[in-house]
Amino acid sequence: MKMELTLAAASEKETLQNLLEKYLCEFSQWDKSDVDEQGLYGYPYLDCYFTEENRWPYLIWADGKLAGFILVNDYPEVPEETDFCLSEFFILYKYRRCGIGKQAAFRVFDCHRGRWQLKRHPHNTGSVFFWNRVVDEYTGGNYTLIEGYPNREVDYDDGTPADVFLFDNQNI
Repeated sequence: MKMELTLAAASEKETLQNLLEKYLCEFSQWDKSDVDEQGLYGYPYLDCYFTEENRWPYLIWADGKLAGFILVNDYPEVPEETDFCLSEFFILYKYRRCGIGKQAAFRVFDCHRGRWQLKRHPHNTGSVFFWNRVVDEYTGGNYTLIEGYPNREVDYDDGTPADVFLFDNQNI
């Protein structure tokens, strides 16, 4: 399956918004978030990805079909020296376990060289397995994983401490 990663244009903001709703709905089983009065989860930073510098909204395509998205920015979620933060990552269920997610992650890491961080919810076992494998393979084992990050400000909405990966890909 051929994977393509494209920077989302302003004209694709609604497409990204629709995918974010699917992602947030799925993620609500772990962070226990609720919908608003209109039945939407909403993503308060979406507009920022199209109006501010140092935010990169990517769409993921598989054989020409929309398969997911990645949001990258330079706003670290944990107080560690960081150039890039993988803020959100989503692959539609149909395209999971076929290599699309790994290819997309590798490609976005290659597009942005520097110190990275990404966090995951430890109860999302699919994510735990995926990121353990992807980060280890991408970095050749040269990364730090802080399970249950001690800074309570980065806990998920349900109170669960985040697991945080830190790595530098400048020499990979």
